[in-house]
Amino acid sequence: MRGFRRLAGTTISFTFILIVLGAVVRSTGSGLACPDWPQCYGLWLPTPESLAGLGGVDFSYGQVMLEWTHRLIAGVIVGPLVLWLVIKSIKLRHESGALPLLMISALLLVLIQAGLGGVTVLKGNIPWSVAIHLSVALVFLAVLIFAFLSSERQSGIGWSTDYVGSGARTLTAMTLIIALVTISSGAITAKSGASFACGSWPLCEGFQWPDLSDWAVRIHMGHRVFALSTVALIVLLYITGVKIRREAPRFYQDTRWAFFLVIGEVGLGALVVFTEVPLWGAVIHQAFGALLFAVLSTAFLRPFVRQRSRFGND
Repeated sequence: MRGFRRLAGTTISFTFILIVLGAVVRSTGSGLACPDWPQCYGLWLPTPESLAGLGGVDFSYGQVMLEWTHRLIAGVIVGPLVLWLVIKSIKLRHESGALPLLMISALLLVLIQAGLGGVTVLKGNIPWSVAIHLSVALVFLAVLIFAFLSSERQSGIGWSTDYVGSGARTLTAMTLIIALVTISSGAITAKSGASFACGSWPLCEGFQWPDLSDWAVRIHMGHRVFALSTVALIVLLYITGVKIRREAPRFYQDTRWAFFLVIGEVGLGALVVFTEVPLWGAVIHQAFGALLFAVLSTAFLRPFVRQRSRFGND
């Protein structure tokens, strides 16, 4: 089980890298640097010479390699790692019957994600396809975290006897869902060119509600409304974690991390608006968002794993 846990942790790390690299691809305008799929200009390994021979390539070689590397990590590293996890989980089914189901679900999500990647490219990286692609990646990340937590419990490593009531679990689930919607709407905002539709913060025109006749302003403000909802829910979640920190110390730690991360995420969002530096600002913004989603997933799933093991296996 320890080997499975290490392998799951490695897969989680590469998945996070893949999500952040996706932000780099989008921010540099490299999403269509490989206009076909799964190959890139009909090549498995594009080189400067091979691309020069084609002619009509409107992207730099660096942009092509960004998109190609994104595909490489997904297909050559993350995909095989998940398949390996499926095989190992089947071997460990007598220790934890839930792991094979989790990993088969993860493998299905990998296949769906691969198909969505192709659709995203062939559809010209339109905003909705980019948002769905990112959302499925985050759900996949949550499934991997669930598998990691399950294996951590089975290994007996650092497991606490947290008790989290149904009210706190419901609040965590709501926060996780709204956070997912917020991150997805952020992808739509960035991809549709609405990132700088509002030149001030926290609202669009100083502290007054803006004119929503402009579609870009509507998209941008929609993202801010979801973000504000996420902040409010995380504050409530943190307060809940403080109240039950004696009964659920690890849940409290998760909510505390979520509180600090969302404060940083809000600050980064404001910084992107004020500085109008789309590349590094957008990349760090998405990295914080993915990390926040991972922490919220952990806060939601950890008590579930504990209760399942308590009433089902112990």
